[in-house]
Amino acid sequence: MRKKLSTKLWLLMVALLTALVLAACSGGDDEESGDDTSEGDDAGITAWAWDPNFNIAALELAKEHYDKDDFNMEIIENAQDDIVQKLNTGLSSGTMKGMPNIVLIEDQRAQSFLQSYPDAFYPIGDYFNKEDFASYKLVPTSHDGKQYGLPFDTGVTGLFYRTDYLEEAGYTHDDLVDITWSKYVEIAKDVKEKTGQAMLSLDPNDLGILRVMMQTTGTWYTTEDGSIQLEGNEPLKLALENYKELMENDVVKLNSDWSQYLAAFNSGDVASVPAGNWIAPSVEAEESQAGQWRVAPTPRLDMEGAVNASNQGGSSFYVLNIDGKEKAAEFLGGTFGSNVDFYQDLVQEVGALGTYIPASEGDAYQFENEFFNNQQVVHDFSQWMEEIPQVDYGMNTYGIEDILSAEIQQYLDGKSLEDVLSDSQAQAENQFK
Repeated sequence: MRKKLSTKLWLLMVALLTALVLAACSGGDDEESGDDTSEGDDAGITAWAWDPNFNIAALELAKEHYDKDDFNMEIIENAQDDIVQKLNTGLSSGTMKGMPNIVLIEDQRAQSFLQSYPDAFYPIGDYFNKEDFASYKLVPTSHDGKQYGLPFDTGVTGLFYRTDYLEEAGYTHDDLVDITWSKYVEIAKDVKEKTGQAMLSLDPNDLGILRVMMQTTGTWYTTEDGSIQLEGNEPLKLALENYKELMENDVVKLNSDWSQYLAAFNSGDVASVPAGNWIAPSVEAEESQAGQWRVAPTPRLDMEGAVNASNQGGSSFYVLNIDGKEKAAEFLGGTFGSNVDFYQDLVQEVGALGTYIPASEGDAYQFENEFFNNQQVVHDFSQWMEEIPQVDYGMNTYGIEDILSAEIQQYLDGKSLEDVLSDSQAQAENQFK
C-alpha cells in the first residue's frame, strides 16, 4: 500500500509541476503577445484605397503633411471591387483579421457596410468638424446618429462641352447655364442636325446618368427609411423620359466600356460630357483640344425645387474598429479633416477636389485653366458642390439598377413606362425584402 501511495504522490507532484510550468509559459506568451500588439501599433497603420493617380496619391500627400514624426502608414492599393469583396468576406465571417485601419469606400456603397456591420467601424465624428464639409456628404457617411466616414472627394458634376461644336450650332455659354434636362435634349437634337455630332456617349449598362438627374431633385431609388420607391417616383419617371428621348433621337454615341467612353470625347465624336469633376483630367489628356472646352452647371430635372447641381461617384475614408483606430482617426482628422494647406497641394499636385469647404478660399481654387478657356473650373465646381441636394443612397443602389437596366431595355422597345416602374418595384421588393 505504501508503494502505491508513494507512486500516486509522485505522479501528483509531477502533474502539479507540469501545470505550473505550463502556466508560466502561458503567462509569458500572453505578455509577449501584448508587446507584439503594442509594437505593431507603434510600427504604423495600414490603409486600403484604389487608383494610384488619385486616391493613393492623396494619401501619400497627406502623409507628407502630417506633422507627427513617429507616424507610419502603409498604403495598399486594391481595385475598388476587390476592396468591396474583401470587406464583405472578412466582416461577414465575424473576424477582423487582415483588415486595414483605414479604408476608402464609395459613398453610394457605404450604407451597405454601415448598416450591416456597424460594430466593425469606429465613429470618428469627434476628430473633425462636420460643418466644414459639404452637407450632401454627411448623410451617406453616417449611421444611427454617428459619423463614421470622413468625406473625401466630391463627385460634383458639370456639363463639359465643346465650345466649337456648340457655337457652330448657334449656342453660347449662357445658353447652357441653369438649363433643364429637357432643354439639354432639345439642344442635343439641334447640335446633331447642324454639326452632325452626337451630344454625349452612354453605356446602356451604366445608369449613372439617371442618378445625376434624380439627385438634382434630392430623391433616390429608396426613401430615408429604406423603402423602395420606383413606382410613382416622379423624378425617376422624368429622368427615364429624358433618357429615352436621348436614346431615340440619334444624339448618343453608345459605348460598352471605359476606354470607349474616353475615346468618344478625346476623338471629338461628342459635343458634351455630363459627368463628375473627376473626368476633367481625362478631357485634358487630349492636348490638341486645349481651348475648345468649357464647363457649365449640370442640367436639372424640370421639377419644382430641382437645382443645377448634382453628384456622380465620390468616396470617403473610414476607420475599422481594431487596434490603432485612434491613431488612424487622428491622422484623418489632422489632414483630410482640417488642413487647408494640404487641400491646396491636393488640387495642384493631384488634381483632386475634396469636400472641405474652408479650402475653397485658397489660391489653388482660383486657378484659371487655359485648357478650359481660362475658366476657374475648380472654383466653379467648389461652388456647385455646396448646392448639391442631400440624398440617402440606402443599401441597394446597384442591385436596384441591375433590375432597372433590364427593364429599361424593354422600355426602349415599347413597354410602357408605368409597367416598367411597376414591374421594377415588384422585383426589387421581392429581392430586397
